[in-house]
Amino acid sequence: MNNMNQDTTSAVDDYMITVGQRARAASRIVGRAETRVKDAALLAIAGALEASEGRLLAENRRDLEAGRASGLEPALLDRLEITPKSVKAIAGGLREIAAQTDPVGEITGLKYRPSGIQVGQMRVPLGVIGIIYESRPNVTADAAALCLKAGNAAILRGGSEALHSNRAIAACIQQGLAVANLPADTVQVIDTVDRAAVGALIRMAEYVDVIVPRGGKSLIERISREARVPVIKHLDGNCHVYIDDHADLEKAVAVAYNAKTQRYGTCNTLETLLVAEGIADQVLPRLGQMYQEAGVELRGCPRTRELLLDIKVAAEDDWYEEYLAPILAIRVIKDMDEAIEHITRYGSAHTDAIVTENYSRARRFLREVDSSSVIVNASTRFADGGEYGLGAEIGISTNKLHARGPVGTEGLTTQKFVVLGDGHIRR
Repeated sequence: MNNMNQDTTSAVDDYMITVGQRARAASRIVGRAETRVKDAALLAIAGALEASEGRLLAENRRDLEAGRASGLEPALLDRLEITPKSVKAIAGGLREIAAQTDPVGEITGLKYRPSGIQVGQMRVPLGVIGIIYESRPNVTADAAALCLKAGNAAILRGGSEALHSNRAIAACIQQGLAVANLPADTVQVIDTVDRAAVGALIRMAEYVDVIVPRGGKSLIERISREARVPVIKHLDGNCHVYIDDHADLEKAVAVAYNAKTQRYGTCNTLETLLVAEGIADQVLPRLGQMYQEAGVELRGCPRTRELLLDIKVAAEDDWYEEYLAPILAIRVIKDMDEAIEHITRYGSAHTDAIVTENYSRARRFLREVDSSSVIVNASTRFADGGEYGLGAEIGISTNKLHARGPVGTEGLTTQKFVVLGDGHIRR
């Protein structure tokens, strides 16, 4: 049995090395491809996705049925599902990416030096990007498109629960690459559910330049711990809305309700609501009723439970929790100092918002809350690549290096110094 396992692992390693070698070779071609060629591929992929809607939905149904049978959590089933509306949205996102300015080759900061040379920085592709993700089959299209636009080759490893959906999307991607005469290996979707493939991918520093994991906390922790390749990541999305005592009541109710209930299974969904004590008795009874009518389970601090009867006690662990479910922790706090202290202690540096009409407090919140997105008077659900004008995103990074927040095409490039001279020599 041990020999059989060793043989299987060896076969997966050999397969992944081949994938890496092909990706590296393809990256050199796509890295120098003209913008019009990359855009032609993106538009062709979008068209192929729309033309293949029936097949995509049928393959997705197979995944959904298998997921339900295996007891997949509702939040993951929500992320897994493809609908006619989402097919249209995915295709639209690809067209938005095609319409964007190509970041590759852009030169910025070009300045003359005393020696007479000019020094600037040119934006260039990262090379080969490995993306490891769970459930969301739309990531297959989004990630492929963003990597392609930024001149990178992509190795995509989706979860076993989305295998059929990912294969169907991968077929559309290959159609688009063929239309533009780009190498098929520009985008490779790993066609094995063996977990050894993930271990191999994150160790292939010779062939892979960056790893982007999208999934549960345990997956991302494992990749961060074991990877030999740089990782762009976020562990979880424990997002907050702070309702200041200078908030407009109608705005506060609208923002806090939308941030939690617009969609439960996303990393930018509100998980902890903080309310200044000066406004708590005005806003919480109304919000509490709305949440409960929407089926949201509320867990509160002692003051919250005085205002909202028959709700659960919020334990210490609740302040750290990313529920990805219709559950919300609520805490009444003294003021902004305490709100920022709470976010700093318990937050995940993903997305945090304030609702206030006080300009100075809004500016202070923007300065002092150290998260990848900080929002004033709007829902945390806006923390998204599409909503930020990126067309789509490959993920939301809570790193401080190399990219932070929603990662679009520019986040999938790096810079190199360029020097322009005319026979200049150093004296």
